[in-house]
Amino acid sequence: MPKEVVLPELAESVVEGEILRWLVNEGDALKKDQPFVEVMTDKVTVELPSPYEGVLLQKLVKEGQVVPVHAPIALIAEPGEVAAVVSDKKPAPAPSLQAQEERSIVEPGQVAEDDGASLSLFKPDNRPEQVKNPFTKAAPLASGPSTTTLQAPGRVIAVPAARKLARELGLDIAQIPGSGPNGRVRVEDVKAYAEQKSRATPSAPERGAPLLGLAPVQYKTPKGYEELETRVPLRGLRRAIAQQMMASHLYTVRTLSVDEVDMTELVALRNRLKLEAEAQGVRLSYLPFIFKAVAVALKKFPALNSSLDEARQEVVLKHYVNIGMAVAAENGLIVPVVRDVERKSLLQIAREINDLAEKARSGKLSPEEVSGSTFSITNIGSIGALFSFPIINVPDAAILGVHSIQKRPVVNERDEIVVRQMMYLSLSFDHRLVDGAEAARFTKEVIRLLEKPERLFLEAL
Repeated sequence: MPKEVVLPELAESVVEGEILRWLVNEGDALKKDQPFVEVMTDKVTVELPSPYEGVLLQKLVKEGQVVPVHAPIALIAEPGEVAAVVSDKKPAPAPSLQAQEERSIVEPGQVAEDDGASLSLFKPDNRPEQVKNPFTKAAPLASGPSTTTLQAPGRVIAVPAARKLARELGLDIAQIPGSGPNGRVRVEDVKAYAEQKSRATPSAPERGAPLLGLAPVQYKTPKGYEELETRVPLRGLRRAIAQQMMASHLYTVRTLSVDEVDMTELVALRNRLKLEAEAQGVRLSYLPFIFKAVAVALKKFPALNSSLDEARQEVVLKHYVNIGMAVAAENGLIVPVVRDVERKSLLQIAREINDLAEKARSGKLSPEEVSGSTFSITNIGSIGALFSFPIINVPDAAILGVHSIQKRPVVNERDEIVVRQMMYLSLSFDHRLVDGAEAARFTKEVIRLLEKPERLFLEAL
């Protein structure tokens, strides 16, 4: 019997993936662990290895289609099965979770309705985990025929995705009118009920609930310019970036704090250490020093190293420092993560920064290398920006923008005008988690360490 291959959970909090490219054709032989499809998530692009040896019998999704984690994407048959299956025209996919759940309330011979919002799983006894990103929506895999169902006594008929969304929003599924056959509750019914309820009680919105009823912006081409525009589908990395930016905009209270740091002594120290680092095969930039200074400061100001679990109404304080670094790749921005920065030497940090940046630009990052950040740094100065308002990499509480080092006239303690190597720091932080005074003190601690970089070797972590 053909085996169903599902989209695996490629990284923490990833709930969907886009099928970028099939690497093999239907009917091609597959070896176990042979890459057969390229998938893009909001974290990373990966080539999935085949979990079985056999023949790719059927592609269940098309290139460019977005599917939820655990949804079936392909059928693989053993070589001896192919002829028998082909003679029966097309194989039927394994029953979805919805069909299994509703089997007891469907008349014999009937097919359970699937409105495209339910999630299919490889293991019928394994329910999908709670979706953490409210901006993702499962793309329909197929639409089944609408049929009549019979409701079991005392049971509300609802598709699994609707039950799940109702639980996330804290709604009683029994109170939601259904628009499907025999009153079946669909995802759209839950959204409409939640929106109506929020309008009825605007003074007490449900924390953590997705923002509902936001209509997409429809762009209209100015008259006479129809032939002077090109439309490109929003997909792949650009789509993932767009979703992450929207999540950051809607689910953080973003505030900016700007300061400047005198990098003169650090510039001199780095120049002295650069040749020694190169002798050990490491290119030493300013970033390892900044990473180390940030790690020290985060230990003193832990609110900037936290996240907000809205569903449980808890602030998560992290006793480890994993710093994400924004890398401008060919197709967009990627944020690989240097883990346990507080435990590593400058040369170790420098080596990892260089390795991760190279992997990001060549598209070879693993899911583990782009997840688990506790704080992020974006080096806008590498392309010459003076200062910026960085976007927080949710669920982090803050991100630090470091900018170009420029010679500027500065008045010193003796009222003398001197030339110093100055750099702006832009700290974006979530004001729900971090107070303005604490953000300023954090930045001042980073400045204190960078202006006298020998202090980095004295601080205990």
